[in-house]
Amino acid sequence: MKFTATSRSVQGSSASRRLRRAGRVPAIVYGGKTDALSIELDHNEIFHALRKEGFHASVLNMELDGNVQNVLLRAVQWHPYKPLVMHVDFQRVSADQAITTKVPLHFINEEISPAVKLQGAQITRVANDVEITCLPSNLPQFIEVDLAGIEAGGVFHLSQIAAPEGVQFVVIGDDPVLAAASTAVGESGNDAEDGEAAE
Repeated sequence: MKFTATSRSVQGSSASRRLRRAGRVPAIVYGGKTDALSIELDHNEIFHALRKEGFHASVLNMELDGNVQNVLLRAVQWHPYKPLVMHVDFQRVSADQAITTKVPLHFINEEISPAVKLQGAQITRVANDVEITCLPSNLPQFIEVDLAGIEAGGVFHLSQIAAPEGVQFVVIGDDPVLAAASTAVGESGNDAEDGEAAE
């Protein structure tokens, strides 16, 4: 995915306010062997780009003053109550250096799982993304979580997913739970058993 940036020479809060009034967004790009660089972006372009899931989990092509650099989106600051982008951080990436970032999880086949189809359970998604490390060329836009086999009362752990080629999951501590299938209290056969005992 590609976006356009322009070098920014004037910094400070007042300069940033002037930029925003002009429909521009102050930003910074850092990392690699060069110093951090202040840049500015077109607000409409970056606003619509940020609404695409792939923009958050892809190596991006930033066209800066006629040159293209590979970067990752690292942070976005939004206005507290208006749909306005206030500031964006990017990190330069190199083709031969591993990166660590988060990618979204895509859950599939919930509706055909035994938990939902046969046992009337509800599936709760515990995690929305997962942290990975890989070379930029191996960065997936998402990780698929197939819940076709989950049973009522069961949980789905990260270890049940095979990482894509060239990708390693970053796990600190216990094996993370990604989803859980639970039934509502009182939906078991206990009521019928109690009735039979009363007879």
